[in-house]
Amino acid sequence: MKQRIKNIVEINDNRTSKVFAIFIQVLILVSIITFTLETIPDLKPQTRTILYVIEVFSVIVFTIEYLLRIYVSERKLKFIFSFYGIIDLLAILPFYLSFGVDLRSLRALRFLRLFRILKLVRYNRAMNHFTTAIKSAKEEILLFLFITLILIYFAAVGIYYFENAAQPEHFSSIFDSLWWAIVTLTTVGYGDVYPITVGGKVFTFFILLIGLGIVAIPTGIISSALTKSVDNKETDN
Repeated sequence: MKQRIKNIVEINDNRTSKVFAIFIQVLILVSIITFTLETIPDLKPQTRTILYVIEVFSVIVFTIEYLLRIYVSERKLKFIFSFYGIIDLLAILPFYLSFGVDLRSLRALRFLRLFRILKLVRYNRAMNHFTTAIKSAKEEILLFLFITLILIYFAAVGIYYFENAAQPEHFSSIFDSLWWAIVTLTTVGYGDVYPITVGGKVFTFFILLIGLGIVAIPTGIISSALTKSVDNKETDN
């Protein structure tokens, strides 16, 4: 019986497992839609009743699914504290916490229901490829992040020396200059802080060029790792 249940709740190639996965996906989407509809003001009481019934049904199904996954898991504690286990728990926890809690606090709990959308990750094979790609390229990504932090610091130092005398209110210290460095290197450019000296403008030009590379590099790293992950999967098949 345990193996039979595991073949259903875990993603397998059998028909029953696929039907179960599709059912859960649809129910997740339905519950998210009902959550969104509940925020509409002046809903009719009948409509709110229908939405509540759908909510209760969704929570019951998700609770049963969560308990079944614990039941079929070989290492139950590992599953409970795993990423997917925590997401599954957070998807149903707000509903149960709502009983006996001051109604004013419910608004703070309701946002946790958005974790239901993360349950879709479990049923998305493409997301598994992405996760594998991130793991395989983690060293390159960490190196890139370390270099980026260094570049942000040097950019802050550079703009501080160029603009401190002209704009002491915006570039009073290197710490204040870090905000400009971050928004410039990430090519966001809010425009709230910008250079006015010739040297500062030229320096900004080069920083922007570097920033374009900073945006492109992680995309290339992840794309390459993702391609390898997909190719390896096809080779295994």
